[in-house]
Amino acid sequence: MARNGTTIALFCVALVAALACDTSAAQTMYKYRGDNGEWIYSDRPPDDGQQLEKRALRPAVDRGEVTVTRRFTGQSLQIRARNELHAPVEVRIEFDRIEGVDYPHPDDKLRWVVPARSESVVLDLAVLGNNEVPDVAYRFAWLPGDPSAYHDDSVIYRAPFAAGTRHTITQAHPYVTTHGTTDERYAIDFDMPVGTDIVAARDGVVIDVDGSNFSGGPDEQRFAKLANYVRILHDDGTFAVYAHLNRSSIRVKPGDRVAAGEYIADSGNTGFSSGPHLHFAVQRNAGMRIESLPINFVDATGEPVQPETGQELTAFVP
Repeated sequence: MARNGTTIALFCVALVAALACDTSAAQTMYKYRGDNGEWIYSDRPPDDGQQLEKRALRPAVDRGEVTVTRRFTGQSLQIRARNELHAPVEVRIEFDRIEGVDYPHPDDKLRWVVPARSESVVLDLAVLGNNEVPDVAYRFAWLPGDPSAYHDDSVIYRAPFAAGTRHTITQAHPYVTTHGTTDERYAIDFDMPVGTDIVAARDGVVIDVDGSNFSGGPDEQRFAKLANYVRILHDDGTFAVYAHLNRSSIRVKPGDRVAAGEYIADSGNTGFSSGPHLHFAVQRNAGMRIESLPINFVDATGEPVQPETGQELTAFVP
């Protein structure tokens, strides 16, 4: 995240009794009168105790879910993973208890890749005894992406803003202040005013968006989960994240196919951030962990250039 970090990886841990999780933090908006009678909308209530309208804000976009369920057939116990996302996911299952079935796996942390928009039987365990119901308890976690995917290093990315415009890079590897984690190490921050057109830097399929957040600031504990973003899956299995976008400006939805240079949203200042900017990163699933990847942009002359802190990048006009 530009000038301050944000982690936007989709990651869900659930008990078998609770098979879904919300990947974004719901916010509360307060509506009340100011000193001069004007309407004020804020994420903080007023100090004077006046009556106010309180509204919970939740994303309207259907991202889809990843669930793991069990089914007893009488002869076997089936563990099924369902992936409603427009991207493959890696699912990890850990058994807290597994009795009454033939379980030949010495490693109790099992992983599978479930293709996009599909359901798979990941385990089909024979029942021991006289068809007694097995005693099984488990938990699961998932991440987007196939860990066998690797970045196509021949790809050169266009700048993620309008052709002919230019913006300064405020953070890029290795000279960074807040990009210290694996998922952010090679992220690039662009200084730009709120409302700047953001375009896709590479062709791909939109797999996740969140445009419901309206708050931003330098308090990591308070704002870390409140960045609006778009995530786009590339043909090589990597994905790009465009973060800190302006509320309600996102013009794409999961499942949309976008081309490089296509408008997707406006820049903003949402989430953990000390000023308006765009946070851009290309990432992959490296085996139940997200890692960022080094990339090159095409500069104003059409030549590849490695992003550097302090560099002014002009979007190439094809």
